[in-house]
Amino acid sequence: MRTEDASARYADLDAWAGGDILQALWEGQLAAVAAVGPALPAIQAAAAAAEVGLRAGGRLAYVGAGTSARIGVQDGAELPPTFDWPGERLAFAIAGGEGALLRAVEDAEDSGEAGAAWVVRAEIGPGDVVVGLAASGTTPFTLAVLAAARARGAVTVGIANNPGTPILETAEHGILAATGAEVLAGSTRLKAGTAQKVILNLFSTLLMIRLGRVYRGRMVAMRSTNRKLRARGIAMVAELAGCDAGVAERAAAEANGDVKLAVLIAGGASRERAERLLARHDGNLRRALAERGGE
Repeated sequence: MRTEDASARYADLDAWAGGDILQALWEGQLAAVAAVGPALPAIQAAAAAAEVGLRAGGRLAYVGAGTSARIGVQDGAELPPTFDWPGERLAFAIAGGEGALLRAVEDAEDSGEAGAAWVVRAEIGPGDVVVGLAASGTTPFTLAVLAAARARGAVTVGIANNPGTPILETAEHGILAATGAEVLAGSTRLKAGTAQKVILNLFSTLLMIRLGRVYRGRMVAMRSTNRKLRARGIAMVAELAGCDAGVAERAAAEANGDVKLAVLIAGGASRERAERLLARHDGNLRRALAERGGE
């Protein structure tokens, strides 16, 4: 596996000056981001397949061991506050259980039986989307989850950092970011981990945009759960509805902080009318505004 290779360039890394070490680590991070570029078509195809199931009510599940599990949880945990993604439609399969997020349980990743059992317990099925991450591309736990989920009709996505590895074949949609040797040989929390996070950033954000949770580059589905976010929501309403701050604040209060509802209310719709418009267009503010404007 190329992610396990030791580069001769870094043989004396521990003897280098601190600035030179940082330069090498920084260059590795840039290379990791660049490695995602060739995977953009695969990310787009995976998101298009995932959109179908999620639009019909499916769940989004992240699967991994060690660093990969933590990266998956980080991405998934951000979806409810950022895009109002329902928590009950998120799932996480973590080798070694939730405790492994804080303390390494290194041998847990070798249990394919545990992975297959998780799929049964979670009742994964058609419409669900299961995203597995493994820098090596060979982690038994993750492979077992993907194989069992695919057999049950779920959309499966496998993300790896080594070419020609099983995860890219086990999953219906394989995404490769070939990051190569690490500055610290085998430490895939570095380049490989960065590339995985970038891929998930792209994948989940594209999904949420396609599912109508973004309008004009704004997080119109975000949850206004603190003072900063409430102020951000009011500013978005004022900008998108073309009204002053006072009108926007009153609309936001009537909508209980729901930015999409508030934009329609600030534009003259009653709350009931705004709710009907959004319901008719599956929560898509652009289409709701288009219908209102055409009346």
